[in-house]
Amino acid sequence: MKTLTIATTAALTLATAAPAEIMVGGAEMFADRNIIENAVNSADHETLVAAVKAADLVETLQGEGPFTVFAPTDAAFARISDASLNALLAPENKAQLQQVLTCHVVAADVMAGAIRGMIDDDGGSHPVPTLGGCVLDATYDGDAIMLTDENGRVANVTIADVAQSNGVIHVIDRVLLPKQ
Repeated sequence: MKTLTIATTAALTLATAAPAEIMVGGAEMFADRNIIENAVNSADHETLVAAVKAADLVETLQGEGPFTVFAPTDAAFARISDASLNALLAPENKAQLQQVLTCHVVAADVMAGAIRGMIDDDGGSHPVPTLGGCVLDATYDGDAIMLTDENGRVANVTIADVAQSNGVIHVIDRVLLPKQ
């Protein structure tokens, strides 16, 4: 079984480059801007941006990368109770918030076609190790890619291949969590 690495994805990423103009949250995403520069313009990612700021991860995600970010929408965060979300965003829980957020980040630039190829190569599912120490399980059905976290929660990729200057964003409909 292969794990997601930069070496195994570099050629596939180039072959499956995304279109230059993708809209996310009512805003055009620009491939020459970094992950943070684009995310702050998406009306669908206000909670994610606030969480990234609270976790002091802005500088990291503005860095060179490459990164693949599975970006939960505000609707995905709304599935978490207000009390739990507020607790997670509290300064005293910054380390936990950092882990949750980095469980959505991979240290590679991986387009959807490459993910599907790795899933096929592994017989129907592919382990995706994240910077937060989580291992997500990637599968697909038709054109829909799904990620299952270590707790069995399934997130669907709703917008794939949003190219960034330092990686790629795949918008997802659920917040993924580390094993509890």
